[in-house]
Amino acid sequence: MIRSALIALGAALAGALVVGVTYGGHAAVVMLVLLVAVGGTALLFAHVAAAKRPSLGRLGRQFGLAVAIAIGSILVAVGIAVGRMFVSHHDALMVSVIVIAGGAVAVRAAQLFARGVLADVETVRDGLLAVGEGERDHRIETASCDELAELARAANAMVQRLADEERRRDAADRARRDLVVAVSHDLRTPLASVQLLTEAIEDGVVDGETRTRYLAEMRIHVQALSSLIDDLFELSRLEAGDIEWSMSQVQLGELVGETVAAMGAQARAQRVAVVADVPPDLAFARANPEQVQRVLFNLIQNAIRHTPADGSVTVRAATVPDGVEIEVSDTGSGVADEDAIHAFEPFFRGGSEASRTADGAGLGLAISRAIVEAHGGRIWLEASGQGTQVRFTLPAAAGAAAAAPA
Repeated sequence: MIRSALIALGAALAGALVVGVTYGGHAAVVMLVLLVAVGGTALLFAHVAAAKRPSLGRLGRQFGLAVAIAIGSILVAVGIAVGRMFVSHHDALMVSVIVIAGGAVAVRAAQLFARGVLADVETVRDGLLAVGEGERDHRIETASCDELAELARAANAMVQRLADEERRRDAADRARRDLVVAVSHDLRTPLASVQLLTEAIEDGVVDGETRTRYLAEMRIHVQALSSLIDDLFELSRLEAGDIEWSMSQVQLGELVGETVAAMGAQARAQRVAVVADVPPDLAFARANPEQVQRVLFNLIQNAIRHTPADGSVTVRAATVPDGVEIEVSDTGSGVADEDAIHAFEPFFRGGSEASRTADGAGLGLAISRAIVEAHGGRIWLEASGQGTQVRFTLPAAAGAAAAAPA
């Protein structure tokens, strides 16, 4: 309201100044009073109309009312001027006709502008209604480059974010359902075996030697269940960012050598050769050695499991820009292209193992990925003509020199 009063006063002063320069001070004062009275009254009506805007209806009606207030104020001013004998009746008629004709043109111009504005408003409205009904690929396009176009772009961005969020939610729901199914299956099999073995012992249908064997089998199943639960708990902690590791400079050459040596017994039992190929000048990595060794154990064990007898598993390491890259490769059958993108998902085993009879719960690669990413590195399957190559990176230790040759 204050701003409108200042605008009316400014316009009146400007008009009075023009009249005063031409016709003297008395005419300027009269013009100032006239313009202040008429302009102030017109703006007061405009404020009242704006306050009643919710009941005025469509935008075209609102634009027309604004033009009518402007034209009406001019006609009132002309009428007062005639009444005070500032102008002749002839001049007043001429001015009135001109104002009315100009007002008609102004109303039509307002209608033309309002038509385009209303079309854009309806476009935005219809688009939002479509989004509300579930359409996520609907794009809102206006015919202008004004604020309504900005509103349409903002609405499109909102719809895109909504669609992305719904896709993430659906993917999370599917993953949650798959996880429940997978966990249920991996729990059901050992639990059913334990139940059968327990009932056999309770019924007294087994002798001492068989009883001892049954107890040993029960222990194995319990250990498998315990390992599965531990892995699930660890994976949930890693994905939630609940990490309390101490980072240090790690000499990966020694760590790789120790891990390969520790896997020797399992490799010999499977008749698979496991070797390390690490340069003596490998850079230090900033990592938690226990967690990195866990990743190596998971990858090497997985490689041994999928490598036929007389095959080989090789662990390589190299210094790369900003870090160290480690590769675990085998001479097995490799990973199908359709399975590669899912290899690091929990409980995914791939291939034709729909019955889930393979060893392991399918959590090793998922845990390895979570550990590597928690270090700031990344892990991936490298395309290979033979076998499987899993690579991961670790950040270099700040200010650390390369390892000295042995």
